[in-house]
Amino acid sequence: MTADDSFNRLDDDDYPAYTMGRAAEMLGTTQGFLRAIGEARLITPLRSAGGHRRYSRYQLRIAARARELVDHGTPVEAACRIVILEDQLQEAQRINAEYRRAAESENPPTAA
Repeated sequence: MTADDSFNRLDDDDYPAYTMGRAAEMLGTTQGFLRAIGEARLITPLRSAGGHRRYSRYQLRIAARARELVDHGTPVEAACRIVILEDQLQEAQRINAEYRRAAESENPPTAA
């Protein structure tokens, strides 16, 4: 991989660019919180060659949403389940919108 390849990956939401310490700092939380949401299977960080956890920007957004729920009194396990369900709902809505657009392009409404 060249330096240009590495630089281009910084725009990739799924590129695991952040260490656990940096991720916790960015979220204003503890490394223990990141471990807890990992154990609850909300996010699964990639591991570096040395075995260290690495997080992507997408994973940090998910973790931030879970932290928001926990800060409002939701238990970690419940917060993780809520975030998973929100993510699934968003994906289902995206797919439905695609189907709707495809159906409308095949059968455009007629003018009265």
